[in-house]
Amino acid sequence: MINVVFLGFGNVNSNLFKALHIANEVTVKQVFNRNYIKMISPFENIPFTDDISKIEEADVYIIGIPDDAISAFSESLPFQNKLIVHTSGGVSIDTLSNKNRRGIFYPLQTFSKERAVSFKTIPICIETENSQDLDLLRKLGETISENVVEISSEKRAKLHLAAVFVNNFTNYLYQIGREILKNEDLPFDLLKPLISETASKIETLSPEEAQTGPAKRNDIKTIEKHLHLLGDSPYRKFYELFTEELKHNYGKKL
Repeated sequence: MINVVFLGFGNVNSNLFKALHIANEVTVKQVFNRNYIKMISPFENIPFTDDISKIEEADVYIIGIPDDAISAFSESLPFQNKLIVHTSGGVSIDTLSNKNRRGIFYPLQTFSKERAVSFKTIPICIETENSQDLDLLRKLGETISENVVEISSEKRAKLHLAAVFVNNFTNYLYQIGREILKNEDLPFDLLKPLISETASKIETLSPEEAQTGPAKRNDIKTIEKHLHLLGDSPYRKFYELFTEELKHNYGKKL
């Protein structure tokens, strides 16, 4: 049985908590958070503390707090030589205090407290400084995911960068699309089948093979029409940037 304590209870840790709580080989011993959290059913029996001096013994301590607070918080922990991991995609393992054994337990997914996710296919990226801790984190990850992979901090930083492009920036483009439709009293639901199909395509096609649209086929008339419709909208600069990049990438194939 792997004993786990959660340090912080944001989007990532709250989702990991729910997944590991029901894993057969894991015991969630405690949740620490600086602000009080009322644990709801079926988690009300999990011990909670906001007192850092009362954190219980565990095999793995999982930090899930803002990136810029990880270093100072890990240094403030009142114990040594324990396995401390964080869940951030862009923060190096070296950011953790070296008074404890250091590791990474990074689930590559977008999380919200209000939306449950299945961890079965979520990649969990792990890293440690010794093989024994690596085996422990691999075992912990495999209790909830079929995709546990060892990745260095350097490569994980690039992975996180790629994730920002395909997730955060893409979601902002959804917001732009929603605003354009909202101004015409059209529902965003009209775009959802297109969004779903675009995402589904990359299961069988590369992004290059799946690319369509006026920029790829150099449809000047449609591009000019779109720019006219955008007028002086702040979204015009995004349209122009993406159009020029796509024309450059696919220009030799036209």
